[in-house]
Amino acid sequence: METGVVRCAHASDVENLTSFLESANLSTDGIREAIEYFLIMENDSGDIKATLGIEPHGKIGLLRSLVMTSTASEKDLFILFEQILMLARDRDMESLYLASNKKNSMAFFSLLGFKEEETAQLPKNLFESEHVKHILTVDNSFFLKLSM
Repeated sequence: METGVVRCAHASDVENLTSFLESANLSTDGIREAIEYFLIMENDSGDIKATLGIEPHGKIGLLRSLVMTSTASEKDLFILFEQILMLARDRDMESLYLASNKKNSMAFFSLLGFKEEETAQLPKNLFESEHVKHILTVDNSFFLKLSM
């Protein structure tokens, strides 16, 4: 199986990425503003195969918009995370957070070094995020933190 090519998204990718996220029923709030913090994995035809982005909040970032098509593999997922961590380090971020309500994803994120973080311990500026506000309304949601 062919591994996709990962690249940083550009302003010219906004429409394509927005429709890809909409087709997965994900929020597209803030995509245009944070487009240079998004990674796109493409297949040989140049179609989006997977994406993952960071919503920047100063020296911290919130991972969001992880979408993978059925053709993306587990290996693709690891490559995407490896690349997003490199991007975060390149942009001098101190920590990354992610929010989820899928407890079965905890083991995967633990392998990457994420640790569960109590909502009360989250940095104040994360609460400005529409994404975080939404997650706080979802049952069984939790937050994970990775210090860079």
